[in-house]
Amino acid sequence: MIVQPYRPVTYTIGSVSSGMQMPMSTGMQGMQGMGSMPPQVSSGSPMTPGGVVVQNPPQQFEQSYIENIFRLNLGKVGTFYFTYENNKEWNAKVYKGVLEAAGRDHIIISDPVTGQRTVLLMIYFDYATFDEPLTYQYPGVIGNPPTTRNCR
Repeated sequence: MIVQPYRPVTYTIGSVSSGMQMPMSTGMQGMQGMGSMPPQVSSGSPMTPGGVVVQNPPQQFEQSYIENIFRLNLGKVGTFYFTYENNKEWNAKVYKGVLEAAGRDHIIISDPVTGQRTVLLMIYFDYATFDEPLTYQYPGVIGNPPTTRNCR
């Protein structure tokens, strides 16, 4: 296979071999800026059909996903329950440790005694328990809910 180098070519409007100037229609005006950079669009920002970026107001809170809840509670000791389907040696496993990091698809916990760190995949995650109150920010609610409830 022969690889040919990419050679960009710049065309100017109105350069016709016969020397005639082409009239600029509304369609050609849009081509004028084709050599310029497109507008910077932040991830998830919508654009109008005319190419104008609609800026969304910045979020004041994180969405209520499990990784965000874990990130709000880094450093806390928890018990994490996992199920590994179709595993003949151990179907379910329980891990206890300090929550050190949380990503979209994994968490990292460490054993407070040995310091050994374990990376756990969230695909196998069932639930977690903590012996202390959790920091939790529900979308649209300012502050944390009360840690005690009036149960009767």
